[in-house]
Amino acid sequence: MSDLPPPRQPYRATAVLYAILSALIVLVAALTGGSTLRAVVAAALFFVLATGWSWLRLRQRERRAAAAPPPPPPSKPHRNGRP
Repeated sequence: MSDLPPPRQPYRATAVLYAILSALIVLVAALTGGSTLRAVVAAALFFVLATGWSWLRLRQRERRAAAAPPPPPPSKPHRNGRP
């Protein structure tokens, strides 16, 4: 797991990330002389599949977190300072 806090708007963050990566697919194709039309189709397919998969996983994670019991309260340390 990452030590970074989760983004405030994870759905939007994943959509923006995959939109940028999709634009890179089209840019690389254009710069290398590839078919721009094929790159746009591939980038659109990539965006839809990657964003959909990420949103599905985010929803599953949210459902698991909502169904999980709350964590137990922290135990009190012993008199000598050890747990």
